[in-house]
Amino acid sequence: MSSDVAKKRPKTVVSQEDEKVDWKKKKAQLKEDKKRRKETKLFKQLEKKKQEKEAEIEKAEDIQKNGRDYTVSVALPGSVLDNAQSPELRTYLAGQIARACVVFCVDEIIVFDDQGEDVKSVEGEFKGVGKKGQACVQLARILQYLECPQYLRKMFFPKHQDLQYAGLLNPLDSPHHMRIDEESDYREGIVLDRPTKPGKGSLVNCGMRKEVRIDKLLQAGLRVTVRLKATQNQESKIYKGTVVAPNVPTKEGGHYWGYNVRLASCLSAVFTESPYDDGYDVTVGTSDKGSPCDQAFFSPFKHLLVVFGGLQGLESSLDMDQKLNVTCPSYLFDHYLNTCPDQGSRTIRTEEAILISMAILRQKITDAFSGTSP
Repeated sequence: MSSDVAKKRPKTVVSQEDEKVDWKKKKAQLKEDKKRRKETKLFKQLEKKKQEKEAEIEKAEDIQKNGRDYTVSVALPGSVLDNAQSPELRTYLAGQIARACVVFCVDEIIVFDDQGEDVKSVEGEFKGVGKKGQACVQLARILQYLECPQYLRKMFFPKHQDLQYAGLLNPLDSPHHMRIDEESDYREGIVLDRPTKPGKGSLVNCGMRKEVRIDKLLQAGLRVTVRLKATQNQESKIYKGTVVAPNVPTKEGGHYWGYNVRLASCLSAVFTESPYDDGYDVTVGTSDKGSPCDQAFFSPFKHLLVVFGGLQGLESSLDMDQKLNVTCPSYLFDHYLNTCPDQGSRTIRTEEAILISMAILRQKITDAFSGTSP
């Protein structure tokens, strides 16, 4: 029996040595697996960062492709309304101007005074819609009324004699004039006077079946541009969104988002009171005494200004401005153009001039950013 035990002992020793060798391999294998997992995790992190960077680049390219970073402004004298013979026709003329500017995606309309009335605000006592004078105020008010989305007009525009016939005008039907069930990334709204819980933003009426909770607490009665969240909880009583600058839908989304209205006390104030820090970098004056439009080319710009004259042209507006010492309007502009040469009528009405000129200048604007200009 002892001989049998002696025979079994070496086998036991060999078995323990084998187990010791297997453990070392297992330990090395575990270390290798841990290293492989770290490498895999690091690779996934790098891949995620790469995808995020590509997404940012793609988003920036989409913004550059779809959006636009420049603005187009139109200036005209308010006295054009005095050429209409009745309150109804004055209102209709203002509606034609608004329609023309929206069709060509104008971002700003400046109504300047060429009669020496020095009007700077649409507020004040009403002197009569059918009388001469106060044309700048009435034109500006109608332009503002038409630009406002239909579901917000009652909140921003109480009854006023200037707007007596505005309800008969053709709608602008601009992209920001949303229907109640129309889906969009952006909407215009008014901040509601509703109590909110601490840490919660204000409620906004955006013309939808539900109100929108924004990310900020703002003063009631303000008009705001809201970016709606991509995914909404349909079971919730409210939608969620964030407040953005009014130019974001145009700059990032490529949506035309209406125009701003500005009153200028004279022709020179059109230039000096520009809302842009660097002013207008390309200015265009329109007149039948200007150069042929075919010879004009625009370089890329940030802010374009196109100025139209009234019944007597830009020459009359220049004469009424005591702050300007030049004798010819052409000295005020980078381009002084005749957009309708060989015209068959002695005069071209301002509302007609806007349509004609913007139709011609539109291609030149496109060429300026497509690299086809010489």
